[in-house]
Amino acid sequence: MKEAVSQSLFNYWNDLRGDRPAPKRFEIEPSAIAHHLPDTFILERADYATLPFRLAGTRISEAFGMELRGKNLLGLFNERDSEILQRQMSLITSQAAVGVFEISAHDGKGHATAFEVTILPLVHTRDVVERYLGSVAPIDRPQWLGLVPLPHRSLVRHKLIWPNGTAASEIEAIDRQTPFYPTVREARIVKSARRQFRVYEGGLSRVHTER
Repeated sequence: MKEAVSQSLFNYWNDLRGDRPAPKRFEIEPSAIAHHLPDTFILERADYATLPFRLAGTRISEAFGMELRGKNLLGLFNERDSEILQRQMSLITSQAAVGVFEISAHDGKGHATAFEVTILPLVHTRDVVERYLGSVAPIDRPQWLGLVPLPHRSLVRHKLIWPNGTAASEIEAIDRQTPFYPTVREARIVKSARRQFRVYEGGLSRVHTER
């Protein structure tokens, strides 16, 4: 994570979860992140391919020139990028990982900029991840941002941060623990741009990589 908003939100989420894989939705206090609320959002997991925005900060909506509440996250991207996001969100959900994405957005007329998007899992009414706290932070902040709609979006790079601290060199060789077993606090980045993970359900999920 490079952007201050992403780092601040991650640190808040990480402190809040303690030794758990993820905090509960009702534990999030808006007043604790008041300074970043215009840049934050809440996603809901309706089903595997439907992730609507329940809330979206004003600076996010202004940056993209559209009201995001109720829109499906996966529907904001082309089919290829949507499939990648769907796989990443599946891992964020099943393994309580944290997703960090860089996206590019433009208007097709010469206005273009990049954003860092962070997605953090939240446990909702059951002991499963059904909500997500996130942020959208412009990597550069051009003067026209918020005045020019950016209807074209693409995924540039992405990575996952694992709350259980499994190192990248280990991930291909071992079975990952399930997310609701005891974990340690340190997070390690084990996902880099364009490498994909496949999760096979049943017992302890085994994670394989695809290039």
